[in-house]
Amino acid sequence: MEADESTATRRPQGGIAGNTPISAEPNYYSGRLTAGTIIGLYQLLQLIGEGGMGEVWLAEQKQPVRRRVAVKLIKAGMDTREVIARFESERQALALMSHPSIAKVFDAGSTVDGRPYFVMEYVVGLPITVYCDRHKLNIRQRLRLFLAVCDGVQHAHQKAIIHRDLKPSNILVSEGESNPIPHIIDFGVAKATAQHLNAGTMYTQIGALIGTVGYISPEQADSRGEDIDTRSDVYSLGVVLYELLSGTLPFDFRKLAYDEVLRRLRDQDAASPSSRLLTESEDSQSIAKNRGVEQQSLIGLLRGDLDAIALRALEKDRLRRYSTPMELAADIRRYLDNEPVLARTPSAIYRAHKYVRRHRLRVTLVSLSVLLGIIFAIAQAIELRSIRRERDRADRITEFLTNMFKVSAPSEARGNTITAREILDRSSNEIERGLDRDPVVRSQLMLVMAKTYENLGLFSRAHVLMEHILQDRVRTLGADNPKTLEAKSQMGWLFYREGHDAEAERLIRSTIDAQSRILGPENPSTLESRDRLARILLRQAHYAQAEKLERELIAISTRREGPENPQVLRFMDGLANALNGENRFVEAEAEYRQLLDGERRNLGEDHPDTLATVHDLATVFLDQGRYEEAEKLYRESLEIEKRVLGPEHPDTANSMTTLANTIRFIDGRNAEAESLYRQALEIETRVVGVDHPSTTRAQEGLANVLSAEHRYPEAESLLRQVLATRQRLLGDEHTDTLLSQYNLATVLKQENRYEEAEVLIRRTLESQIRVLDANDPDTSASRSLLADILLREQRPMEVEEFARRAFDDQLRTLGPHHQDTLESLRILGEALTKTGRYEEAKKLYTDTIASIGADARYAAREGVVDLWYDLASLSVRTGRRDEAFGYLERAVDAGYDNAPFMHADEALKSLHNDPRFDKLLARVAASNRQPALVSR
Repeated sequence: MEADESTATRRPQGGIAGNTPISAEPNYYSGRLTAGTIIGLYQLLQLIGEGGMGEVWLAEQKQPVRRRVAVKLIKAGMDTREVIARFESERQALALMSHPSIAKVFDAGSTVDGRPYFVMEYVVGLPITVYCDRHKLNIRQRLRLFLAVCDGVQHAHQKAIIHRDLKPSNILVSEGESNPIPHIIDFGVAKATAQHLNAGTMYTQIGALIGTVGYISPEQADSRGEDIDTRSDVYSLGVVLYELLSGTLPFDFRKLAYDEVLRRLRDQDAASPSSRLLTESEDSQSIAKNRGVEQQSLIGLLRGDLDAIALRALEKDRLRRYSTPMELAADIRRYLDNEPVLARTPSAIYRAHKYVRRHRLRVTLVSLSVLLGIIFAIAQAIELRSIRRERDRADRITEFLTNMFKVSAPSEARGNTITAREILDRSSNEIERGLDRDPVVRSQLMLVMAKTYENLGLFSRAHVLMEHILQDRVRTLGADNPKTLEAKSQMGWLFYREGHDAEAERLIRSTIDAQSRILGPENPSTLESRDRLARILLRQAHYAQAEKLERELIAISTRREGPENPQVLRFMDGLANALNGENRFVEAEAEYRQLLDGERRNLGEDHPDTLATVHDLATVFLDQGRYEEAEKLYRESLEIEKRVLGPEHPDTANSMTTLANTIRFIDGRNAEAESLYRQALEIETRVVGVDHPSTTRAQEGLANVLSAEHRYPEAESLLRQVLATRQRLLGDEHTDTLLSQYNLATVLKQENRYEEAEVLIRRTLESQIRVLDANDPDTSASRSLLADILLREQRPMEVEEFARRAFDDQLRTLGPHHQDTLESLRILGEALTKTGRYEEAKKLYTDTIASIGADARYAAREGVVDLWYDLASLSVRTGRRDEAFGYLERAVDAGYDNAPFMHADEALKSLHNDPRFDKLLARVAASNRQPALVSR
């Protein structure tokens, strides 16, 4: 038996006070290890672990990074072939693995006298049992922590590594940002299940017991010790689980001789954790206290499922044991999720068979027959009753579904085309009459139909069904039944889809509280409800809260189900939406692209979730002013949505609005945008109602197009309607309400109603600074609009404060190419020009153009074209005639197209007597098929 040599990275020692002081001079290794000795890049600080063959030092690395590490070496004089083989085995095993719950290897080498060493992550942590007791973790918290351990061991097995010495002191727990993190250490006795490790390093002395008594499996205790596989680690995990649950080990070996210890390991079954607590009367009260309950409550918690899971992991017969850590973890998750655990299904009959086999000399053939007859009669009776009940239920479902689709038969349809909607409508009307005998089946089918209606965008029909479902389930199952809570969550989501955010949030939050209490905070149903809450927070512009929530959900779901399960993909979408809302465009784009790759692999190109992500990625492009890229993606998404969802689905209409929002920023596309807005508005008004957020969004977009077309009275009327709706439903300081005020102020400015516009935009700006952030793009846009109003009121001295702050913030958050940035620059430059600061204005313009560069996506943008034109005007003002023509030619080359304005512009009058001006003017007129203009 080996001593526990690898307390290596294990226990925090409280610093190095009281140890040998480190010399200021380099103390390079010369055969003896002391504090201050330098080996390679590492200076030893303190001996933190020592066993029979090896020792572990806390060390400091200063180059190329500064960090504390653990350096493990073979003791002087212990470098036998067997020891070196085991040491090399551990080093290679660790190097193969990369998992957050397994200590990392950073480096390896040999000292000058040939002693091998390797450098690994220094973990400041406590053994898992000590950590759980010290922090008084309850049973569910211990199980969730243990799941992460199973995940790490599973990773090792996937790399063909068996640990063979799993025990609490080899599972250290450290504090993470939000949750404790286990670290599996000491792979010094690891074994390869395949030839991944060097075959020469896998030397094990025949007859030596590998592992720690109390935690090793029966097959490890076998005198041959040769037939070891991954199920040995499952057994050791079972012992650790047993100890986490009950505070005791399955067997008390303290006063037994060595041979008796091995015999009991091989032949004696462990008592259940709950029964061990009854026999440990002296310590059971303190054990229960460390788990936050009384003794009897703890026994009640363990009795049943948890007893069964622990004993399944500790089966002597490996064929009856969980075959992998993943299987063990899956059964624990079933327990946490209030689902039947697999460990209990065969246990009674199996244990009865084992009892008979162990005591066959005491049991007569007759008693054996009676015992088995009773067992099987009871089991058969229970099973038969269950089968009858399920058969009757299946018959009722079959009968209902047959009637449901009979409507499409020729005898019923009578030559008419029957749509899915008509089948749904007829079926939902039949549910009350046809399934009134079984409310469980009725609510189950109603829920399927309600979700179908919702997916079709028929929210009012879904709402009626959901009310029936909730009533049925509360009456028949109770308010706290998981199925009732599922229905409450779905009802809350339906409120959100209908645009009733306050009701949605109230219902979802109360559901989450109940699900967390009854099912656990990591149950898939609880996670789904928490994601729904994040979506509500997103629509309320609480982006930081939504981001935090989605990151927690991603971490939990990835740990439970892997990185690309459907729930993780949905949570990634929520995270990306939050990042985009916070204007963290680069991060949002990266998240969306990763999500899109996963959805295309796992769901397909035409799946609604994939389409939504394409749509969201396009929105990132739109928010950054990358209009052409956004338009391409929006059009692709819209065409697929029309085919997959239908042309009148709310999501299809919403995509029309978003496409229109994009193309109205592209020059000369107002008519096309208006047509899309009106189509979307007609569908949304009819399908989801005039108050729905999607409807008001389409109205607002249409108003902006009307304003761009100088149809101000129509635009103002629509905007006042949208503003009133949002104030009524969302409140005066919701971000959407403030956006409506901004748009209305813009129209008032264009109607030359400057005083009204100024009052409204100042009030909007004050609210945005308070509600959003002083640097938010919406806040910057309001500053820019206020500056433009002041400029039109001939108050240039007041303009600079607002225009410069807006421009600086937009330059940083949106980039120099964005239309909002260029608009703020235009206003600031005009104010500087009006106060005679020509050179300052020119420098701003030329610096911005240089920042944009020669990117073809932006070179012909209206704002950039205007910069070249304004530079020409400034050059005229400063007497640089040739420079003015150079800038003017750049403007024409880039697409300047307003020949009448260019001809009438007072700033360029001094250029009219030059043939170069006539030539440029003729080019502008020809590009727009305008009448030829002559300057002379």
